[in-house]
Amino acid sequence: MTKAAEIDIAAVSKIYGHTVAVDKISLKIPAGSYCCLLGPSGCGKTSTLRMIAGHESISSGDVRLGNTVVTDLPPAKRGTAMMFQSYALFPHLDLVDNVAFSLKMKGVEKEERRAKALEMLTLMQMEGYANRRPAQLSGGQQQRVALARALITNPEALLLDEPLSALDPFLKIRMRAELKKLQKTLGITFVHVTHSQEEAMALADLIVVMNDGRIEQAAHPREVFETPATAFVARFMGDHNVISGRVIENTPTGIVLEVLGGGRFAALGRQVEAGEPVDIAVRTDHVRIGETPAAGLGFTGIVSNVEYLGSTVKLVVAGGGIEDFTVILDDTAFFANPVSVGEAIPLSWEAPDAIVLGRMEK
Repeated sequence: MTKAAEIDIAAVSKIYGHTVAVDKISLKIPAGSYCCLLGPSGCGKTSTLRMIAGHESISSGDVRLGNTVVTDLPPAKRGTAMMFQSYALFPHLDLVDNVAFSLKMKGVEKEERRAKALEMLTLMQMEGYANRRPAQLSGGQQQRVALARALITNPEALLLDEPLSALDPFLKIRMRAELKKLQKTLGITFVHVTHSQEEAMALADLIVVMNDGRIEQAAHPREVFETPATAFVARFMGDHNVISGRVIENTPTGIVLEVLGGGRFAALGRQVEAGEPVDIAVRTDHVRIGETPAAGLGFTGIVSNVEYLGSTVKLVVAGGGIEDFTVILDDTAFFANPVSVGEAIPLSWEAPDAIVLGRMEK
């Protein structure tokens, strides 16, 4: 089995005309890790993946795979394999010939390449379908064949461009588990582009949150979830409220800010000069209702929406100078003391659940 390789992206940019798609990003992806590039459409994640693969030229900077600078190498010479979003299977070929295609291009003898292709189909539990054409397969089966075709070259890194986006929700969850298991079995580096927070959290050892061509945060999923680096990450991951205002006081452990509507809130973390703009984040699932808050650790607001989500209930509350403040409650706790739209309720949280966020340099 091919060894895994570290991927080192050094000050890489991609410029299309006057548009900067990727803006001087630097990132080290450890060998043998599962990395997810996460962000909204147009954030630069697919351009980054394609530059690692060699399917997109690099405007400036370098990409290193292991000890080799691959910036100017063609895709076939890089030691990477890419699985495309569309799977791109050949409709007129059976599964064995689809999987063996890259070996055919390299001049490998028919018997040898078909035997290797069958081995890869067996790894994907698809050997029973070897003589079928792609049109005779389900979406999940086509994905397995595309994976087998990518892995037949023994790559040091497998690059996946939104591989689960075409699947239905139940199959997505199943294939997610299979991808994770496959990566652990093979031990090679996986780089996976997605816009799904849940997918990235479930799969990744390293989540790289991208926005507007830049990296906002690169960290373990738990760190991204619990301590988002910026307001964008906090909002995009969806597990924190972001409160923006100006610093009115520095405390021994952090700051106090004031929002436009007059509310004052305390947060832990770095100190910021008085009068400067600042963002803080408050965990949505750590907010309590019905308790009078300590100074700077809550407010009274009006419930504007209630959504029952099964194991949890989501409230949206306005007050304290904040228009939309989200609270996620355990369903048992909510129904023991339910609240309705239009009701005024006190919200409170503990000091560690409000943190000062960083800001990206312009």
